[in-house]
Amino acid sequence: MTVSRHRYGEYDTSYLAAGGMDGLRHLTEQFYQFLDTLPEAAGVRAMYPEDTTESAERLACFLSGWLGGPALYREKYGEIVIPSFHRQWTIDASARDAWLQCMQLAVDQQSYAPAFKQYLMEQLSVPAERCRNSR
Repeated sequence: MTVSRHRYGEYDTSYLAAGGMDGLRHLTEQFYQFLDTLPEAAGVRAMYPEDTTESAERLACFLSGWLGGPALYREKYGEIVIPSFHRQWTIDASARDAWLQCMQLAVDQQSYAPAFKQYLMEQLSVPAERCRNSR
C-alpha cells in the first residue's frame, strides 16, 4: 500500500490505504460473505438480492469516491443520497449494528494499518446511523 504524508480523509489517502479498487473489491466481497453467514445479519441480508455480485460492486464503487478515490459510483450508477435511498427498507438500530458488525469483521480481515481500520469503522458508523429510519 502507498504511504501518504496526508491524514486519513485528506485527498486520496484513505482510498490508497484501502488498497485502491482492488482492495475495496476484496473488502466488499468479504463483507458480503459475512452478511451471508452471520446469523445476526439475516434481517439485513434479506434486504439484498440473492446474488450480491452487483451489490458488492456498487458498494466498492461508492467507497472509492467516499474515500477520496475516483467517483466510480456516480460515473456508473448516478447520484446517490444514502439516507433517502435506504428508506425503502426498515432499518432499525439492530440492522445498523448487524451491518456494521459484518463490515468490522471484513475490515479486520484486511491488511490495513490498525489506525486506518479504526478510522474506517468510525467513518462508516456515520452513514450507517443516517440510514437508520426506525427507532
